[in-house]
Amino acid sequence: MNDIEKRDNIPSTSNLSKLGITAISYTAGGIFILILNALSKIPVLGLIAGAIVCAVGIMSLMSKDKADKKAGAIITGVGALVLLSKLPVVAHIAPALLAIGAVGLLALGVWNGVKFFLGLKKRS
Repeated sequence: MNDIEKRDNIPSTSNLSKLGITAISYTAGGIFILILNALSKIPVLGLIAGAIVCAVGIMSLMSKDKADKKAGAIITGVGALVLLSKLPVVAHIAPALLAIGAVGLLALGVWNGVKFFLGLKKRS
């Protein structure tokens, strides 16, 4: 018989670190969108915040890395929604879309956090 037993379903360290980073990133992104949603209700500050976020997203879109481009597209969309929330036509739709996106990111962050801690528990 083999002296070393193979353990099944034990996540690797790299998978655990990816889950942890993803959980933190999604949670921080959701909180950031909630803050931007609150700032969008302040007249001048909402415009400034939306323009800055949109500019940062456009700069991320210019990156050569695929992950940066995906994040840049999301950031640009959030900035555009904050700017669009000032228009009377979409004044009620844009904050709702921001809130839905924020809740979705927070849910993904919690889900990945749970998977991270369950993986840690399996390793110990």
